[in-house]
Amino acid sequence: MARKAASATRWLKLLGLLLGALAAPAWSAEGAVDFDARIIRMVLPQEPPQLDSSKATDQVSTRILGHVMEALTRFDAQGRLVPGVAERWEIRADGATFWLREDARWSDGSPVLARDFVFSWRNAVDPKTASEYAFILQGIENAEAISQGEAPVDSLGVSAPEPRRLEVRFSRAIAYFDKLVAFATFYPLKEDFYRARDGRYGADAEDMLFNGPFVIERWDHGARLEMAKNPHYWDRDKIYLNRIEFPYITADTNAALNLFKDGRIILAGLDSETMENALDQRWRIERFNDGSAWYIEFNHREGRLTQNWNLRRALALSFDTYELINRVIGTPGNLPGLSLYPSYLRGAEQRLLQEIPPPEPVTDWALARSHLAAAREDLGLAEAPELVLLTGNSPTANKQAEFLQTLWKEALGLTVRIDRQIFKQRLAKMTSGDFDLVAAGWGPDYLDPLTFGDLFASWNLNNRGRYANAELDACVRTAQNSVDAAVRVDAFGCIQRILLEDHAIIPTYERGQIYVIHPAVKGTIRRQTSPDPDLSRAWLEQP
Repeated sequence: MARKAASATRWLKLLGLLLGALAAPAWSAEGAVDFDARIIRMVLPQEPPQLDSSKATDQVSTRILGHVMEALTRFDAQGRLVPGVAERWEIRADGATFWLREDARWSDGSPVLARDFVFSWRNAVDPKTASEYAFILQGIENAEAISQGEAPVDSLGVSAPEPRRLEVRFSRAIAYFDKLVAFATFYPLKEDFYRARDGRYGADAEDMLFNGPFVIERWDHGARLEMAKNPHYWDRDKIYLNRIEFPYITADTNAALNLFKDGRIILAGLDSETMENALDQRWRIERFNDGSAWYIEFNHREGRLTQNWNLRRALALSFDTYELINRVIGTPGNLPGLSLYPSYLRGAEQRLLQEIPPPEPVTDWALARSHLAAAREDLGLAEAPELVLLTGNSPTANKQAEFLQTLWKEALGLTVRIDRQIFKQRLAKMTSGDFDLVAAGWGPDYLDPLTFGDLFASWNLNNRGRYANAELDACVRTAQNSVDAAVRVDAFGCIQRILLEDHAIIPTYERGQIYVIHPAVKGTIRRQTSPDPDLSRAWLEQP
C-alpha cells in the first residue's frame, strides 16, 4: 500500500505542475477556428456507429446526437437540469406531465409535438427495433412487457392528450425521471419522416430530421462530419457558433496532437506519450474525470470457458489495478478500479462508495495459480486454455491489451489472443458474444447510481456477456422500485458484492482525461453524461 500511495502522490504533484501557469501555444489559428465565420474544427475518435436515437448505445453517437437533437430536459454548464423541448413539467409518484414549448421546431420548420415523443418511446421498446436501451424505459407502464413481446406497443404508458402536453404513467415511482428523459433514447422522432426512410433513418445526413441547436449538413462516412447551426431551433439566438466541423476521424492520439500542434483542430486528448509532447510544448493541460468505469467483462454464455468461476477468479487475482493506472496508462487523473460504481456518485448522505466501501483488491499470483488448476480440473483440460480478448484499436487500447496478454502469460501461463477491432465492429462482436473477455467501459446515462447498478441485470442488453444472477436481479428491482435512499444504497451494495464475489467483471480503472484546448474557445462543457464535450453553446474570443 505504501508503494501505491507514493505513486499516487507523485501523480498529484505532477498534476499540480500540469495545471500551473504554462506557456500558451504559438497558434496559427487558421484551420482550427474561423473567427469571422464562427467555425470550430475538431477530430472525432471514431465514425458514429448509430445515429438513430432509438438504437444508439455508444458515446461517439450520443455526442453527435446531443448537438443535433434535444430532449424534454437538458443539463446546463453548471450541471443543473433546465428546460429543453418542455418548458415546464410535473413529476408525481404515479407519473409525469410535460408541457412543450410552442416555439420548438424540427429542422424542416414543422412543430415538435407530444406525439413525436409518444412515437419515439414506443419505437424504442418495440421488440422489432431491438433497441439495447429498451430497458431504460422500464419504469413506464407496460414498457417491460412490450419489450418482451407480451403486450402491444400502443399500450405503453405515454400519451398526447393535447398537441403540446405529454402524459406519462409509471409502473413504479421514478423520482429522477426528469433527469432520465434528458438521455438520447428519449429524444423525439417524427413518425412520418422516420417511416418514410424505410429503415434508413440515421444512416446519412439526409435520412435524419433534427430539433437541436445544430443539424448535420455533411457526412462522409469514415472521413468527415459537419454540423451547421439550426435556423429553426427555439433558442437559436443563444447559439454563437455557426458550424462545428469534424474534418478528421481518427483514434490515433499522436495524429490528433499533431493536428492540434498544426492549428487544425481545437482540442486533443492526451495519453502518456502525447502528454510528454504537450509538456515539451509548454501548453496548458486540462484535467477532467469523465465519469466512466472500466472493466474486463467476461462472456458468461453457455459453452464459454469463462463461465467457470475458478478461471475468472484466477484472472482477477493476477491483476493489479494500481500497476495498470501507474505503469501502463501512465497519465494523471485515473483512479483504481475498485467497483462498478465510480467514486463521484452520491449515496444517501455522502458518496456512495463511502457508504458501501468495496473491498481492497487482492493480487496473489500463487492463489491465482491454484484457482487456475481447479478451473482446468472443472473443465477437464489437460493444459491451460487459450482465451480471446476483444479490444479496440486505439494506441491506448492496444497498450492495455498487450499488458494483460503479457501479465496472464507470466502469472498463469495462459495464452491470450488479442482481437483488435475498429469501434463499430467491436460493438457488433460484443453484442453477438464473439469474445471470451472484452475490455469494456460504461459512462453514466443519468446522474443516479442505477445507471451502473442495473448494467448486469439479466434483461439489460448492454450486459454483453449475458451475466445472469437471480439475487442480483432482485437487488436491481429493489433499487428501481424504492424511493427510500437508504434502501436503495443497501441494494447498490448488494449488486456490488455479487459482481465482485462472483467475478462477473474485473474492475480495471476509473477514467480521468487530460487534454489541450485552443485558448480562443470558451464555454466548452465537460460532463459525465453525454454529450461530452458539449460545444453547443461555446463561443470564440480572440486570444
